[in-house]
Amino acid sequence: MNSFRSPRATQVIGLTAFGTLSPTLALAQASPFLTGANALQTNIYAWLTPLAIIGVMAVALFFMFGKLSMTAAAGILLGIAVGFGAPQIVTWVRGMFAV
Repeated sequence: MNSFRSPRATQVIGLTAFGTLSPTLALAQASPFLTGANALQTNIYAWLTPLAIIGVMAVALFFMFGKLSMTAAAGILLGIAVGFGAPQIVTWVRGMFAV
């Protein structure tokens, strides 16, 4: 007997298709990717904050003693700004390309 013609298999396939096509009824509130991405962003900010503070102090110290060029200081500070401004930059770029 063909298993796809049995009423039980038809029910399973129907319920699976219905649950897949209607995520609200399947109780899928949030994307697991988005949840993980938000957790990763929070962890990166937690690490970046003290490193940025130490980086600004190091730039000021080396620049004060003349051991750091203006280009290197600007690069380090720009890197810190990009690190903290990444979500806004991504939103801006996605808006430019209508994604």
